[in-house]
Amino acid sequence: MAMTGEMGRPGLLATLREKYFSSLGNAALSIICFSILALIVWKFFDWAILSAVFSAANGPEACKATDGACWAVIDARWRLILFGLYPHEEHWRSALACGVVVVMTVLSCLPYFWNGRSISVIWIGGFLAFYFLMKGGILGMPVVDEQSWGGLSLTVFIFVTTVLVGTPLSILLALLRRSELPWISALTGIVIDSVRSLPLLTILFAFAVVLPFLLPDWASGDKLYRAIFGSALFFAAYQAEIIRGGMQGVPTGQEEAAKSLGIRYRHRIQRILLPQAFKNALPATINQFVITFKETSLFIIIGFFEILASGNAAYGTGNWTFAFVEVYAFIAMIYFVFVFSLSRYGAFLERRMDVGDH
Repeated sequence: MAMTGEMGRPGLLATLREKYFSSLGNAALSIICFSILALIVWKFFDWAILSAVFSAANGPEACKATDGACWAVIDARWRLILFGLYPHEEHWRSALACGVVVVMTVLSCLPYFWNGRSISVIWIGGFLAFYFLMKGGILGMPVVDEQSWGGLSLTVFIFVTTVLVGTPLSILLALLRRSELPWISALTGIVIDSVRSLPLLTILFAFAVVLPFLLPDWASGDKLYRAIFGSALFFAAYQAEIIRGGMQGVPTGQEEAAKSLGIRYRHRIQRILLPQAFKNALPATINQFVITFKETSLFIIIGFFEILASGNAAYGTGNWTFAFVEVYAFIAMIYFVFVFSLSRYGAFLERRMDVGDH
């Protein structure tokens, strides 16, 4: 008789036997697959841990003498990967700026701060703290030009600024797209569809390289901010359609009832439409945030020293050219931590909102 667990459900052994060992053929195939998987896991563990070199004390030669991973390159070049060209003696500012973003993100995730005023104060205050830590010029901190920013701090700055500028712009575009005035709705639709039809790389190149030829010198600004605005516009075009889809999921009777009660347009949008629209669009919004964070790597094409470019420099100079796999694995782990955290938080919000409906 098959073993059963609580509530009459099959136990673990019974489930394994039913799925993988229900017949002689299935048992043989399962054993072969599990053996191959175990061999792969063991080989990777041996390469990444047992036979790996972790210290750079003996230089690259220690890595060349073993078949394991050369994590010594991370020990030797982690500052370059995380901080890029930022002045060595000011690395604490770059690290503290990244810490500010982490704190800002954690506070934004706490339900206690889920209101427009608190979120605005947290994000605007956190962004200003991040910017002045990186830029300097106050409290005795020397000025560091944007061209010297790099590594993880620049990646975080690009992502945060893109979201901070792009989110209000996406809400504005979504509201204009559903305007009752046909010419406004049509014109906004053309703008959104035009931006969405272009690759992000094209937009970044246009804002970073082409736009200065069309603007006077006083209006061109720094290349970094032009490129970030192009990224924010691209983000806003996609996010506007996500929010508009969320708005379409709100029953029309609610807005009509609000109108009949004499509630002003601003209050209808702030208190009735947008909260439900964001809730409906939550999975797609989290996905768009994940995509935006990963797309920061495209800034390497237009000459910015973000974390991927810093990684390339870490193994591309000196005697570490053979250790590119380890560098990319380290960068991939950083991307994974950020992206996985975003996805898990999105899943938490979905569960919380589902519970609130019942």
